[in-house]
Amino acid sequence: MKNTEKLEIQQIANDKKAFLTGENFYLQHLLGAHREEHGYIFRVWAPNALAVFLVGDFNDWQDWAMEKDPDTGIWQIYCEEANEGDLYKFKVRQADGREILKIDPFAVRFEKRPGDAAELYNFPDKKWKDGLWRGRSKRSNPFKRPLNIYEMHASSWKHHEDGTPYRFAELKDELIPYLVEMNYTHVEFMPLMEHPLGRSWGYQLIGYFALSSYFGTPAEFQDFVEECHLNNIGVFVDWVPGHYCINDDTLPYYDGTPQFEYTDPDRAKNNRWGSINFDLGKPQVQSFLISSAMFWIEMFHIDGIRVDAVSSMIYRDYDEGPWTPNHEGGNRNYEGVYFLQKLNAVIKLAHPNILMIAEESSSDTQITGMIESGALGFDFKWNMGWMNDVLRFYEMDPIFRKDHFNLITFSFMYMMQENFILPLSHDEVVHGKKSLMHKMWGDRYKQFAQLRNLYTYFMTHPGKKLLFMGSEWGQFLEWKFDEGLEWGDLGDSLNQSMQHFTATLNDFYKNQPALWELEESYDTIEIIDADNTAETILSFIRQGKRKKDFLIVILNMTPVERRDFQIGVPYPGTYKEVWNTEMEEFGGTWTKANVDCQTELGDFKQYQQVIKTTVPALGALILKPESINTRKK
Repeated sequence: MKNTEKLEIQQIANDKKAFLTGENFYLQHLLGAHREEHGYIFRVWAPNALAVFLVGDFNDWQDWAMEKDPDTGIWQIYCEEANEGDLYKFKVRQADGREILKIDPFAVRFEKRPGDAAELYNFPDKKWKDGLWRGRSKRSNPFKRPLNIYEMHASSWKHHEDGTPYRFAELKDELIPYLVEMNYTHVEFMPLMEHPLGRSWGYQLIGYFALSSYFGTPAEFQDFVEECHLNNIGVFVDWVPGHYCINDDTLPYYDGTPQFEYTDPDRAKNNRWGSINFDLGKPQVQSFLISSAMFWIEMFHIDGIRVDAVSSMIYRDYDEGPWTPNHEGGNRNYEGVYFLQKLNAVIKLAHPNILMIAEESSSDTQITGMIESGALGFDFKWNMGWMNDVLRFYEMDPIFRKDHFNLITFSFMYMMQENFILPLSHDEVVHGKKSLMHKMWGDRYKQFAQLRNLYTYFMTHPGKKLLFMGSEWGQFLEWKFDEGLEWGDLGDSLNQSMQHFTATLNDFYKNQPALWELEESYDTIEIIDADNTAETILSFIRQGKRKKDFLIVILNMTPVERRDFQIGVPYPGTYKEVWNTEMEEFGGTWTKANVDCQTELGDFKQYQQVIKTTVPALGALILKPESINTRKK
């Protein structure tokens, strides 16, 4: 036996041992189908199966018996007849004797729906051209940089005339220029991994290593990400490590016993979503999931992962129905907590610049921050509380807003407890919740005015930003996952103006360091007046590193124009209006901005200087110091 063969055998043995202990983070190199000199080697983990057979195009779907490694429960077979493009499955004789065709959990490509056979696919040897972007990302501090995300469902952004969605080869040519034109810094995709039902939006997966064939080939997605990077756009992908598709021919009870899922049937079944929960405490499952995350990061050069439904992984009572307390009698799922800490630790060790984002709705667990301090180790957390409070406020008739002003001010009390992303996401524009535009109170003109007001508050409130597709121009209809966006809206002048407003606001955000330089500290914000419930106007300052670099934000939440409106300011001098949501170019009625404001002596809360200006009805203003004396406060 040659030395190279001995080394290969030893490496495989080491990989198997690491898999059993939960320390193999490149498990796809061991399991699945792999091209060798004269054929393919197939391996699958099914420890309690009575027998496993390989079936596929290359053997006319006849049973070819696989050989079991009794120490690991891994079955394998070498097949010289297999060729790239062939479809295949594993026939598993389960522990109870039942035979069922199962998918390859490590397949990197599947046939198109409704079929779910794996397809033999060899990744091309890509020579990436995004070295400049990746190098810059390693040197950049994401907490002190603008982060403005365009959230997308890849197959419903645009459709062809025949109703088919754009593939990534087409999105590369149309979406990327649009992202650049709209001044977004990142794009985030709802899950792209293989899933059998479009209605799940990708949140019930079967293929954790496979780009859905619905979106194109893996090579096309690689080219898409590369082109994004060449245009200074980062790419995030949603990922679902908590639960998976219940279909019998996929992962559930793979060998006839609880294999990927919990042994306790109450913990295994996810009643809320009709799916199956991963046993996050099982070492083999940890290897499987962490390998999946590493695969997407390294094969596709994505810049971050948004982990879906974190609450379902860290609380035993999150689901509907019966639940089992932990050994202390509480509701904490310690296996889930440990898994997420391990996931973040492994990824950060290998790729420190990758952003890990949690979609999590509770406040009982520290999500972002150092694992050593007890946190889960994520970089960012979606601020679901902010989203729910703010949308409730903007849906309200303005006559009642003065009595519920805390809905837009309460977030200032906890905004530094986590590193937050402010999400105006897909979850809020579906299932009868209405689009963001449709949520706004009043007639169509007032709805646009309030949407501009909302987006200004969204962009000036501390926290990174995320907006779902279609919301940038105020699409009135709810999002439909199986249709393209209502691009015909842009034939209307108000929708055009709204789209222009969003692009201009995004650009304003990127070019104003006061909106992101100090976001890790309370120094980033100074409240001017959060008590003006009578007029229902909120005002605050966003501060940059330099003393003179700050913005004054004034938000009028009522349909009443406020003339000679007075607020305090920190320094004497002149303040210039740099943002007005009611300008004609944005769909408003103002043709001229307010004149520059000159301070006067006067007491206003903690300030000894005041300015006066006119605040548009349902409008928002941003002022910037033009010429001030910072020695006198």
